Amino acid sequence: MKLKNIIYISLAGVLTLTSCNSLLDIPQKGVLNFDTFYRTDEDAEAAIIACYSQLRNLEFSYRMGKEMLTDDFWAGGGARNDNADLEQLNEFTFGTDQTFLRGMFESYYGIIYKANVVLGHVTEETEIMRRARAEAKIFRAWAYFELITMWGNPPFVDHELEPSEYARPNGTTEELWGLVERDLTEAISSGSLTEKSSVNDKTWRVTKQFAQAILGKAYLWQKKNGEAAQVFNDIVDSQLYDLYSDYENILVGQGKQNCESIFESIRVDNTNNPYENFGLPSTGYNTVASMCHWRTGNMDLNPEEFASMGWGFLNPTRDLYDDFVKSEGTDGYRLNATLKTYAQMQERNNRIKAGMEIINEGYFMWKWRILRTDLPAAMDNSMAYCNNPRWMRFAEVLLCGAEANLLAGNQDKADAYYNRIRTRAQAATKSGVSLEDIKLEKRVEMCGEGTRFQDLVRWGDAENKLKNNGEKTPYLNSNGDVRWVKYNGDDTSRYGFKPKHKLLPYPGEELRLNKMIKQNPGW
Repeated sequence: MKLKNIIYISLAGVLTLTSCNSLLDIPQKGVLNFDTFYRTDEDAEAAIIACYSQLRNLEFSYRMGKEMLTDDFWAGGGARNDNADLEQLNEFTFGTDQTFLRGMFESYYGIIYKANVVLGHVTEETEIMRRARAEAKIFRAWAYFELITMWGNPPFVDHELEPSEYARPNGTTEELWGLVERDLTEAISSGSLTEKSSVNDKTWRVTKQFAQAILGKAYLWQKKNGEAAQVFNDIVDSQLYDLYSDYENILVGQGKQNCESIFESIRVDNTNNPYENFGLPSTGYNTVASMCHWRTGNMDLNPEEFASMGWGFLNPTRDLYDDFVKSEGTDGYRLNATLKTYAQMQERNNRIKAGMEIINEGYFMWKWRILRTDLPAAMDNSMAYCNNPRWMRFAEVLLCGAEANLLAGNQDKADAYYNRIRTRAQAATKSGVSLEDIKLEKRVEMCGEGTRFQDLVRWGDAENKLKNNGEKTPYLNSNGDVRWVKYNGDDTSRYGFKPKHKLLPYPGEELRLNKMIKQNPGW
């Protein structure tokens, strides 16, 4: 074959391959290009909405996990091992592969990652972009506040990581708290955050006052009491929030987005798809509500008033009830708006089925009851609950403010904030309130809202208050009688809060993937 023919054939082959390659060079569908995305207001809004959406992955572990680590609730259910993970948390017999703790830990870092994406790619060209960046700083700081106060020194991640950076060591206390304070102060001073126009205004966004509340808590946890007091005072002085008068309905559907809500997630009531309401990310159902609703398999509930499905976890302890009585008496308004005795439940046609039992000490959570009026018209069970998760209420601001002011030497402010809570509770007010007064008030006011465990640890009260968790388990029968069963034996080393529990264990799976993390002491 002549040389020129060989060259022509080779050239034709190259051109053919080039043509085929160009035809196959198709942009990948469904994948965002960081070089071209985040350039418009719509892109910035979509990016920050991802932070809000991440809360659906957090809610289940946050509610169930945090409350199990307190003296406020029994794990509950109809019998032992209905949910062994909850029982292990409640009894402090868990290890490093605890499901709920891993769920919280991963969800917090999911929030941090999405916040870092916003901060790494969204510019400050427009007001919407600036707001997105300010909100991302709030979400990142909030997630780190939770991680620091429960795990201590988690990995410090303030930007999107390259693959070579995935193995991150523990952060230092200084850099972690420094990031929290810096993010929040920058967001607050940005002038870009949403604020309500009046006390009865509604907003679904994180606000300047929510950022201030997290900053105040960060100061309080670090014993920067003067700074904390000033931040909480600023929120109160804004007069944009007030205590909701109807405490009995403060956490049910009709109390959504009331004047006390500092921040809550908004559930969509989609009549075409009632199961759209979020819960466990793997199911799409609002599993939190079903887990906490009364044990309908073992109970007959008033069908005209309550949802028909529930698994009966998180049942109040007698110790919590006794503190309510100590705070406001046996017939206290807030007590009866929060808890019901078994006798009171029976008066409303709710009772345990004959011959059956539930893990319960004789008290039922009323504050988060699931009313039929809070369900879509086409449904009658709590798997399609339309209510909104509340992440922070103004009552918490007042109680943290009372504590910070007391410790900073501002007794009058401490008394004023404490007594606003007492007045709404229709309980006696007092002057010269003590830290013990505020501790008691915070327990009963905020029970079931994810504050107790971190409070007990920072106050140094956890070991005393939680040392007997796991000693025995109560079973309540249809006659109202309680029998007690021991599952962990008489060896107190096998259950209850120990010094190592002051810091939760880093998830075992995380340590297996990241050899740079140093496990917390005792684990």
